[in-house]
Amino acid sequence: MNPVTMRLSVDPIILRALEEDVPAGDVTTEAVMPEPRRAEVRLVAKQDGVICGLDVFARTFELLDPTSEVRAAVADGDEVAAGQELAVVAGDVRALLSGERVALNLLQRMSGVATTARAFARAVEGTGAALVDTRKTTPGLRVLEKHAVRVGGGRNHRDNLSDGVLLKDNHIDAAGGVRQAVEAARARASFVRKVEVEVETLDMVREALEAGADVIMLDNMGLDEMREAVRLIAGRAEVEASGNVTLDTVRAVAETGVDLVSSGALTHSAPILDLSLKHLRLLDEDGAA
Repeated sequence: MNPVTMRLSVDPIILRALEEDVPAGDVTTEAVMPEPRRAEVRLVAKQDGVICGLDVFARTFELLDPTSEVRAAVADGDEVAAGQELAVVAGDVRALLSGERVALNLLQRMSGVATTARAFARAVEGTGAALVDTRKTTPGLRVLEKHAVRVGGGRNHRDNLSDGVLLKDNHIDAAGGVRQAVEAARARASFVRKVEVEVETLDMVREALEAGADVIMLDNMGLDEMREAVRLIAGRAEVEASGNVTLDTVRAVAETGVDLVSSGALTHSAPILDLSLKHLRLLDEDGAA
């Protein structure tokens, strides 16, 4: 993650999490270690998966102790194994103890999303379809989760409602129909933006094509209906498949010939990757244990 994104988008997330966890000091750590003391602790994987978020993990400790450092043995995107030592974190022992849970929560969440995205991406390899995420993200953590999707091998759909035009069923109902919705979007949205339309039937596919949609999202269609929709569209618009796409079904959906397969499961159903900080050691002034 680039430094600008880290400072502008990620630092506030970390700071809010720290404020939630340490609102008026860490009474346990302050009782045990009232004075600064250099220490180090080891980051260990407790299960197999894809690591993601090491820079966010490191930044958490840095915000508490600018002298802290993370010496990583792996990089984002690497596949790790249970029991593997991933990094050594060094710094003021008070920062290590107080920041541990927030740092691990963020790293585990991002690694869990990356692990899930990697499994989905492998499932669609060779089909020609790209795997994309949705806005079904944890409130406040979207920038982290969408970054993790990319690290895992997926792509990002729009980041937010300001990022692109996507006419869903309620927009179409409000506008009075597919054609009216597309025309309204063309008239008001910037010319540089694509117009995507969500459709549920083949008749709606035809309407979207006639209205000049750039992207047509096939929502909750069966596989045979998707194949027929791809045939009808015939390259005149990009085709996205969406709706209840799981790891078990994603390959069959991709094989219908669509260009994109979107799945909210990449973020809303991704379990964490279990990680732990272990074997804390106090160091002397020379850095020796």
